[in-house]
Amino acid sequence: MPCIIEVLSQQPPGGRCMLYANYAKVLSTHPDAQFKVTYTEVRDAHGAGFPSLLINRVPVQPADGVILSPEDVCAALGQAGFPIGNTADILEQLNALLEQLMA
Repeated sequence: MPCIIEVLSQQPPGGRCMLYANYAKVLSTHPDAQFKVTYTEVRDAHGAGFPSLLINRVPVQPADGVILSPEDVCAALGQAGFPIGNTADILEQLNALLEQLMA
């Protein structure tokens, strides 16, 4: 069963919208993943508006309440029952994206 990874983004995308889209691009390299960006004017972080990352239509919630960490994303994939493969490799790629945003 495919895993649908959707990003809810403003247009043009800002910092977190771009980060979440980049997270999704990394995850979408898995053959069972489908990647989708939905542009919306609704601001509802980690809910039904931007910036949000949804896995199988469920918004991923950040542990710190502000920004999704790579660990948050991997935990949500595990809860969705999606086999992401080498977790250390995925975490490394996602951490590089987060560090790039914070720089």
